Amino acid sequence: MDVLHNLAFGFGVALTWQNLMYCAIGCSVGTLVGLLPGLGPLATISILLPLTYSIPTGGALIMLAGIYYGAQYGDSVSAITMKIPHASSIVACIDGYQMTLKGQTGLALFTAGVSSFIGGTVAIVVLTFFAPMLGEVAFLFGPADYCALMLVGFVCVSFVTTGSLLNGMAMCLIGVLLGQIGTDVTSGTPRFTMDFAFLADGVGLVSIALGCFGIAEITKNLDNKDERTPFNGKINLIPTWQEFKRIIPSALRGSVIGSFLGILPGGGPVIAQFAAYAVDKKVSKYKHEIGSGAIEGVAGQAAADEAAARTSFIPLMAIGIPENAVMALMMAAFIIKGVQPGPNMIANHPDLFWGLVASMWVGNCFLLILNVPLVRYWLSVFKIPYSVLFPSILFFCCIGTFSVNNNLDDIFVTAVFGFIGYMFLRLDLDPAPLMLGFILGPMLEENFRRALLLSRGNFAAFFTRPISGTLLTLIGIFVVWQVAAFFSRARKLRPVPATG
Repeated sequence: MDVLHNLAFGFGVALTWQNLMYCAIGCSVGTLVGLLPGLGPLATISILLPLTYSIPTGGALIMLAGIYYGAQYGDSVSAITMKIPHASSIVACIDGYQMTLKGQTGLALFTAGVSSFIGGTVAIVVLTFFAPMLGEVAFLFGPADYCALMLVGFVCVSFVTTGSLLNGMAMCLIGVLLGQIGTDVTSGTPRFTMDFAFLADGVGLVSIALGCFGIAEITKNLDNKDERTPFNGKINLIPTWQEFKRIIPSALRGSVIGSFLGILPGGGPVIAQFAAYAVDKKVSKYKHEIGSGAIEGVAGQAAADEAAARTSFIPLMAIGIPENAVMALMMAAFIIKGVQPGPNMIANHPDLFWGLVASMWVGNCFLLILNVPLVRYWLSVFKIPYSVLFPSILFFCCIGTFSVNNNLDDIFVTAVFGFIGYMFLRLDLDPAPLMLGFILGPMLEENFRRALLLSRGNFAAFFTRPISGTLLTLIGIFVVWQVAAFFSRARKLRPVPATG
């Protein structure tokens, strides 16, 4: 009853006309940010952070939070319609874009919108009832546990790839190698920079995502004279009852996965989308369709993406630890306003904590309206002829890439990966495993080194800790099962010798 009383108090704060206005502004800006290639919530919040000095504390935090989780809604649009993703919508390019090629753009966008609403709702329930308790879950994970968790992510390659497993593993390895470019965080030694100063901080995720997906797809469309654009302007939003029944289970699974991974430092929407996609590809009744334009491939990742974005506030507000770069900016906004996130925040600033939680319920409703009934108006820009549209898309890709570090070299890096991505498409290689390897590789290396330092080089630490030992055991069982399944299939395909 205390939780319900506190939530009612939070709604009293969130439903003032001033906070409603800031919530609507944040959700609208976040959706627009999601639609524009490359311009993610990190860059937008960085730009708008100085404005919070002149905005009341509650309104400023509500607006910045709305930008963050609103962008998770909007970024699916460009990924589904044009195969131009943000970091948190990479997986949406797989089945979402395939649905667009089949003329099911409206169904894909409806699925993403409704699934995001479900994911946000489940995550807010978790945030409301379990924030103080779940915030302590992050303390249970040590470096060895995170290392094992990253290895579980690599196991997902067999589910994420739409081609052969061998090609998927090769692309994942390329991603891991790309993630090693830059300065070694332990020794400070440059690695694989080829003496280019702009590579000292490594290759940007935005540059690789926009190059391998966005620019590569534009180049492919220009190369194909018969297919200028997959989007024809026809939007049929309402699914059949049978299609809607396929959305709900996948969205609920993605919501649970995203809600859990959003709590863990280093998790968040990027990892959650891959995990949800892998689970759907394994347990869904329609798993044989995933990868070629299935509703489940859009619903699960959209729900996980949105759920992880909401629950990533738990480590920040409950224990005072930001779990990603956007949460670090949110922490800066808290501190600018004289609020110290952490265990005492709920007791010292109940109006801010419960007001922010209640505003997420309000923002979820705003975003459902913005992204489902009004999606046809958001997409009116894509009715422009492709010969006019693609230079604009390239322009926004360049702006988005430049805005991350304000560095022109990033634009040239994006162009290089655009060419590489085009070659991948011509060779029928799926870039999604490359992104998975690029994201997880540096995290795996960092936690692996940290675990060995703490255990003084004793590898047994990975197996003696309960969490890491359990995860590694599950990985071993999965690998053995996959190898056995491979040999079983090979035996069935072996030709039977002819008898005399």
